[in-house]
Amino acid sequence: MVRREGFGLPAYLAFAAAAVFTLLVCVSLGSVKLPLRETFRLLWNALTGRGAGTGMSATIVFSVRLPRVLCVALTGASLSVCGAAMQGLLKNPLADGSTLGVSSGASLGAVISIAFGITLPGAPLAGTMSMAMLFAFLSLVVILSLAYRLDGSLSTGTIILIGVIYSMFVSSALSLVITFAPDRVQSITFWTMGSLAGRGYVHVLVLLGALCAFGSVLFGCARELNAFAVGEDNARHIGVNVRRVKLTVMIAVSALIGVCVSVGGTIGFVGLVTPHMVRLITGPNHRRLLPASAFGGAVFLMLCDLLARTLFDPRELPVGVVTSFIGSILFVVIFIRTRRGEK
Repeated sequence: MVRREGFGLPAYLAFAAAAVFTLLVCVSLGSVKLPLRETFRLLWNALTGRGAGTGMSATIVFSVRLPRVLCVALTGASLSVCGAAMQGLLKNPLADGSTLGVSSGASLGAVISIAFGITLPGAPLAGTMSMAMLFAFLSLVVILSLAYRLDGSLSTGTIILIGVIYSMFVSSALSLVITFAPDRVQSITFWTMGSLAGRGYVHVLVLLGALCAFGSVLFGCARELNAFAVGEDNARHIGVNVRRVKLTVMIAVSALIGVCVSVGGTIGFVGLVTPHMVRLITGPNHRRLLPASAFGGAVFLMLCDLLARTLFDPRELPVGVVTSFIGSILFVVIFIRTRRGEK
């Protein structure tokens, strides 16, 4: 384990190396196994401008596995950063990017699109993605409006309560939509379990753009999130604009979650478990925790997706099933160790 007080550039390089190595392994393994050296050679040649190569190996790497693995890595990084930011903002170890209920709202938009075949002709990201992002934004507006009417200070307890109530409402709405689209139940069920199968480079660009845009906003709030760790009143006394920081973080998290859900469906436990594991290494300082969580989330979800693809080959599991199974076990272990440490 890396010592917290010595956490610096070498530790970041170790996180990055672990992410790159995991990516190479995930691209190499599948129904057709490729030698790790061959995968590295193909990717290195492509990066250095020597061409992507030809043949079956190059087709498998660049047309099938690489875009999917990149989408998985970016989704894992985004969900983990959102979870770390929400846990710091709300001072709640059980919080993650879905606490606000925006993830549920995005799922509702996507399910409506799937159930009733809603598309936007001529738009490259039409249909499911567009509806999911639209409903994520509308959900944020509804949740913040209700929270503000109940409590003008936007207190943590009010936000969590509204998020839970809204998620329950969305769950009922999802059941209602499924009732009116019985012929799409299988597609809807598989999508809500979370999967990044068949994703292409256009999805990679969407996820990368969202992570760069909204992730940089969250990284920029690291100092304020550290102040929230000692309480909102203390943060206010040292000059932090509590309401502005809350709105900034929640909007950035909601937008990033909306994009992730629109691309890969509902993938649970990544934003809940990964920040806890990373925090054991980096400590609670968000200037270290947020970037490290990005690498940790990418590695965790890539490994889960690899299991989803290979565990019952040729049958593929939804990655959300794997993350929920592994994440729930890890969370129990982390919770027990934390309680023992407190005693």
